[in-house]
Amino acid sequence: MSHASSLKQHAHPSPAAPSTTYRPTLREPPQRTSFAFDPIQDALAAFAAGQFLVVMDDENRENEGDLIISASQCTTEKMAWMIKHTSGYICIALPGDRLQELAIPMMVPENEDRHRTAYTVTVDYKHGTTTGISAHDRSLTARALASSTSTAEDFSRPGHMVPLRAREGGVLTRKGHTESGVDLCLLTGQSPAGVLCELVNDDEQGTMARRDDCRAFADRWGLKMISVEMIAEWKRSHPPANGVEK
Repeated sequence: MSHASSLKQHAHPSPAAPSTTYRPTLREPPQRTSFAFDPIQDALAAFAAGQFLVVMDDENRENEGDLIISASQCTTEKMAWMIKHTSGYICIALPGDRLQELAIPMMVPENEDRHRTAYTVTVDYKHGTTTGISAHDRSLTARALASSTSTAEDFSRPGHMVPLRAREGGVLTRKGHTESGVDLCLLTGQSPAGVLCELVNDDEQGTMARRDDCRAFADRWGLKMISVEMIAEWKRSHPPANGVEK
């Protein structure tokens, strides 16, 4: 390909950042006498509005809480806040067919991960980024992966964003955070791309946040907290109108 044709091919704007400058802010937490999740309807409304959710998986599985946000609404400010309060190993859940379209293969031929999390080769968006690791660059890569106009040639490999392949059928097939990220987007009419990362405690050892830690964190930052099972229950009680599971 000639230099001129290459420039012509990539002469398109990068995915625009959402106009909102929202990011979570500290607030006075409510007084709780017992643990409780938030209503799923409230969580879906918050997610549709571009807010983070805290999503817990089963206590007998990972027993971890992830921050999840729609990739298409992930601004630099939100990514910076997410990096600060998580392990920093930011992932993005995508459907298998989209990963195939973008020519993003699996990371290894034989997956030995304990929970079979489907890691792929890491990527960076080529346009408007520098090293790829900054909050600006990672949020731009996330939005590009969520954009239907992005092509395989728009990404360099390896990079600093970690795509995960969600199983077809979502949380009804595998009750993982990966599938939750895609399902939350589909349930709120957004591009099926969810940015996610594990919450960690603000202590000297950076321990993983468990259920009560996650509830306290969500309350402190005004976030809704739900479980993977709640998403599955919602899907079971609200099947697609056409009977086809995405």
